[in-house]
Amino acid sequence: MPIATSAVTLDRITFTWPDGTPALTDVTGAFGAGRTGLIGRNGSGKSTLLALIAGTQTPASGTLVRTGTVDLLRQRLDATERVADVLGVSGALDAVRAIAAGNVDQRNFDAVGDDWDVEARATTALAEAGLPHDALDRHVGDLSGGEAMLAAIVGVRLRAHPIALLDEPTNNLDRDARARVYDLVRAWRGTLIVVSHDTQLLELMDETAELYADTLATFGGPYSAWREAMETEQAAARQAESAARQLVRREKRDRIHQEQVLATRAAMGRKAAIEKREPKIIMGGKKRAAQVSAGRLRVEASGKEAAARAALDVAERRMRDDESVHIDLPDPGFAAGRRIATIGDDERSWVIQGPERVALIGPNGAGKTTLLERLVAGAAGAAAAGAAAGATGSPAEGESPASGVPKAGRIDSSGPDDTPTGRFSLLSARAEAHTDRIGYLSQRVDGLDDGASPLENLRRAAPGTGDVELRNRLARFLLRGDTVLRPVRALSGGERFRLALACLVMADPPPQLLVLDEPTNNLDLDTVDQVVEALAAYRGAVLVVSHDDGFLRRTVPDLVLELREGALTEVG
Repeated sequence: MPIATSAVTLDRITFTWPDGTPALTDVTGAFGAGRTGLIGRNGSGKSTLLALIAGTQTPASGTLVRTGTVDLLRQRLDATERVADVLGVSGALDAVRAIAAGNVDQRNFDAVGDDWDVEARATTALAEAGLPHDALDRHVGDLSGGEAMLAAIVGVRLRAHPIALLDEPTNNLDRDARARVYDLVRAWRGTLIVVSHDTQLLELMDETAELYADTLATFGGPYSAWREAMETEQAAARQAESAARQLVRREKRDRIHQEQVLATRAAMGRKAAIEKREPKIIMGGKKRAAQVSAGRLRVEASGKEAAARAALDVAERRMRDDESVHIDLPDPGFAAGRRIATIGDDERSWVIQGPERVALIGPNGAGKTTLLERLVAGAAGAAAAGAAAGATGSPAEGESPASGVPKAGRIDSSGPDDTPTGRFSLLSARAEAHTDRIGYLSQRVDGLDDGASPLENLRRAAPGTGDVELRNRLARFLLRGDTVLRPVRALSGGERFRLALACLVMADPPPQLLVLDEPTNNLDLDTVDQVVEALAAYRGAVLVVSHDDGFLRRTVPDLVLELREGALTEVG
């Protein structure tokens, strides 16, 4: 049961984008006064719904009622802003400091109001989120990406509007930062609506609201309780659909049998009339009675069949017929136990061999992405060297003359971390590839040609495959029709990810090592399920970077390595 008091109520809300594309149509529902997790598939309109509640977008029709002011978590911060600006306290803070320095301008007193302890409150709030003691006066550009997001969340909490909206607050955050977000959410006062695919965060909610096919349904309980109830309901719906379908078949057979009986009776009546077995007046009466009886039986039989079909229609509507991404990773074609790559530091190293699953974890800025990119670049460089050597008839350095298989040389990753949020150097961390067949999916999904179409991008990945098969493959990733001919730059984030994944699994020859950097970012929960299932069936090796503990547990890694301040350690 949902919380009785509604903080936000929507009545037949419709919103359409400027190009005429409908985003939401006649959405009706309510959010309770506690903490609600808003879930739904990519493209269902969750972020649009938050924008409507926040007032940054206006519905085309319908009524939206809020019981108080709304604060929406900012997704993009200006690097030149001070953290005090992000928190929304810079005006009062600067005024207090000016007064303390002797500036008694009345405008300073007006800016302070009753908020004389603003600096203490803000500093305490930042400290509770694990941010440095001097963070208040830092600029956003001086913080890591995770720290900047924590500061933005602290700002929402500090401003204390009656209704707060958080859209994917834990995306790209490391474990420590996520844990701090969880603590902030546990202590949250007021109405909180959170859009997230983070199942650990969703477990902290009082309610779960799902936006599905323009229907907003609310369930009392966290995500796990909602999922269990949904699976139970769908099992019952499948059973009801099966029973209803059987009833339709039975009623149809009964109607056909009834028609056969009536036809036989009519034939017997016509034969009796020809043979004049009874007086004409009596036979006429029997004929009329038979016609009335036949009509009644036909109406009853048709009515029963129609009722059975109506019940089947109701049962079918209860069942979800969602389209899902179908990921079937190719067989890499190598023997189990073959060495695929080595990752290590000056202390020790670990060999990745097929079909092992290795997870690489560590704080934001530790250099995980840089290490992956240098591993992939090293393999590509060795492959190019091998190809050049083949053209001249001599093996390249690092290539086995016996096998002719190129190997990547040792990749020294001791240079500065060049990731956007990098704060550590990789120091002694290094990686070595023993195959050039590496499939890399970056968290920025930047390996696509933005000016080309999805079909053209996939054609480059699998040059020997015909367009019909390429289109079929794209359809399995829910990319169909005109979408496959549009420029990639026009695709949504979810569509870009699905295209990148399609190019990865269609590569010819297929990859022997999959390198995945935060693969679950911005994926709906159903697609995450598909990725987990595909990785479970894949016979090659997998190296995955992720802060999503739930995803990592489901992929059952054989080895978990942590990169922290340039050193690698094995996590038990």
